[in-house]
Amino acid sequence: MSGTCLTVTTHRGRTFTVDVSPETMRRTTIGALRPKDRVNLERALRVGDRLGGHIVQGHVDGVGRLTSITPDGEWMLYRFETPKSVAPYLIEKGSIAIDGVSLTVFACKGARCTVALIPTTLAETTLADRTPGDRVNVEGDVMLKHIAAMLRSRRRR
Repeated sequence: MSGTCLTVTTHRGRTFTVDVSPETMRRTTIGALRPKDRVNLERALRVGDRLGGHIVQGHVDGVGRLTSITPDGEWMLYRFETPKSVAPYLIEKGSIAIDGVSLTVFACKGARCTVALIPTTLAETTLADRTPGDRVNVEGDVMLKHIAAMLRSRRRR
């Protein structure tokens, strides 16, 4: 739900229930949701399915903030301030997930990054509902996180 990896515990028709841990409440915007708020939902990828994009786990690193929206033709440029812990994983042409939407970073400096949203992404996700100042769930590039962890482990040896 909006980028958080949650398990459906019960469902009936179009209604479902999930359990949310205290850790998830601390690291995400879930606690600020109100009834009728729109959220991004995506089913988990099944083993054997075609992978056509970035690898996103739903393991939110923290809460960031949308700082600006700038039109660029049919596209919209969204600039985000991410948690400082995500900054090492921001690289041009790397990926970032914002509220569960996997995006390509095209500019970054420190903990700030800019992404370009195509009309389809704006139409099919809740990102078009966002305005500057809104808080968002942020997941850094998982491949870079694993590489960094491996390098830290090697340095300790």
